[in-house]
Amino acid sequence: MKNIQLLGWVLVVVGSFLPLVHVPIIGNWNYWKLDHYLAIACWILSACTLFGIVNNSTKVVRTFAVFLILLFIFTLVAVKLQSLEYFSFLPFKSWRETFAGIVKLKWGWIIEFLGAFLMIATKSTNKTQV
Repeated sequence: MKNIQLLGWVLVVVGSFLPLVHVPIIGNWNYWKLDHYLAIACWILSACTLFGIVNNSTKVVRTFAVFLILLFIFTLVAVKLQSLEYFSFLPFKSWRETFAGIVKLKWGWIIEFLGAFLMIATKSTNKTQV
């Protein structure tokens, strides 16, 4: 099962470089372009999961994979709220929501969540020899 956890780890790390958000005219943004601190937090949590994978500690891997999922959810909410705030100068709420809707989520989020869920879903196979 260590290989599946490593595959999940690779998906999370590679997913942070894939397009996560599309902003018209500006283009696609990955984690680093969204926010440097969130990207660093993602990579630190990924390093902690790698530490757990290498040391066969399923508990550590699952704990930090849950933290990764919480970070991804926090980022999605932050992107939505930031896009609404960016157009706060518009006089009508419906206009703000319409313009904020042009900021689209991209397919990189599927890779991020899939990697984290793979790390959580694996069972430990620690067998002791007698």
